[in-house]
Amino acid sequence: MTNPFVDTDVIIRLLAADDLEKQAEAAALFERVQAGELRLLAPDTVIADAVYVLSSARLYKLPRAKVQELLSPLVRLPGFEVQNRHALLSALDLFVTTNLGFGDALIVASMKLAGSEAVYSYDSHFDRVPGVVRLGPSVADLGSWQA
Repeated sequence: MTNPFVDTDVIIRLLAADDLEKQAEAAALFERVQAGELRLLAPDTVIADAVYVLSSARLYKLPRAKVQELLSPLVRLPGFEVQNRHALLSALDLFVTTNLGFGDALIVASMKLAGSEAVYSYDSHFDRVPGVVRLGPSVADLGSWQA
């Protein structure tokens, strides 16, 4: 039997504590993961979705630092196999220390892990990130970056 995946809604129920029955079930699930009795898998989008839901002004309105505080320990659990774990943890750090949205923070974290300095983007907020060079996708800019 293969390892099961977990959806964002289970993580939200665990962290938001807005449905005590579901929170207890989710907590029991992650206690099994922490005890080494169960391995859970998740794509990085599960964490990205959790960041969005928890920090959304329309939903839970949690401050960025609280979102990081809640999600980082889960992402670090050895029995919770999340794709791009190191990039996600770095992105959570950037999410707290910058004004970048989580998706863009994940791009920057992934770039740094890959040793890249450049991103093709129209978003000028990348210009304020130290060590990141934003390139415009226009033909004029294509030759300005050396591989």
